[in-house]
Amino acid sequence: MKPLAEFPIEERGRIRGVFADIDDTLTSHGRLFAASYGALERLRDAGLLVIPVTGRPAGWCDHIARMWPVDAVVGENGAFWFRHDSKAGKLVKRYVVSGMERGRRAEHLLKIGRKILAAVPGSAIASDQPYREADLAIDFREDVPELPREGVAKIVSIMEGEGLTAKVSSIHVNGWFGGYDKLSTTRQMMKEDFDIDLDRDREMFVFAGDSPNDQPMFAYFPNAVGVANVLQMADLMSDFPKWITPSAGAAGFAELADALIPTK
Repeated sequence: MKPLAEFPIEERGRIRGVFADIDDTLTSHGRLFAASYGALERLRDAGLLVIPVTGRPAGWCDHIARMWPVDAVVGENGAFWFRHDSKAGKLVKRYVVSGMERGRRAEHLLKIGRKILAAVPGSAIASDQPYREADLAIDFREDVPELPREGVAKIVSIMEGEGLTAKVSSIHVNGWFGGYDKLSTTRQMMKEDFDIDLDRDREMFVFAGDSPNDQPMFAYFPNAVGVANVLQMADLMSDFPKWITPSAGAAGFAELADALIPTK
């Protein structure tokens, strides 16, 4: 990873949009501070597309799509995207899996959750689980004392043994049935709703993140950026962003916005 300051100015000027993880990328210590929220607004005001891509639940994403200065939001690690259509005055929701199938899978996911809690002392069903529509989130350090890496690995192992796709964020292990992820749904959304072929135009977009579940995005985008705390989970990662900010979390994302917005 190279310092963000080495990102060539001429390449920064070609960036058309920013995708960003939320937890520990837009937030710091579980809080959304003015620095990063204002950075979202400044980026959008500068004419860039701004789209959070998160593991957080549908309930949160409904609010984010309606209320935040963003163009859309991808949630639950790619289970859906939501976009507020300002002309129609309504929220547009697009799911990867049908409502009937999501309902069928829900009880199975909760059974797997109970199995994990019995096998991994100190873990917990994430407090935002009631607002999820497609995945299971196991908390290993948000509202519980941080588990050792061995505990996180065991959660992943149980999920995968039950046939789930399992991804580790900075606070949760998320599991779901299906092969989608943050990247596959982001590519689909951009093609369907924005008429942009990311395979062709990926150099014109930046993804900012910090944790193992961001790896598909880090590997795909040649100008992916890690906020400084990406180093904290480097031992769980094999794919890294090209650039790294000086600061962690919200402050790091604000530094990225400063680098991308031309000064007059």
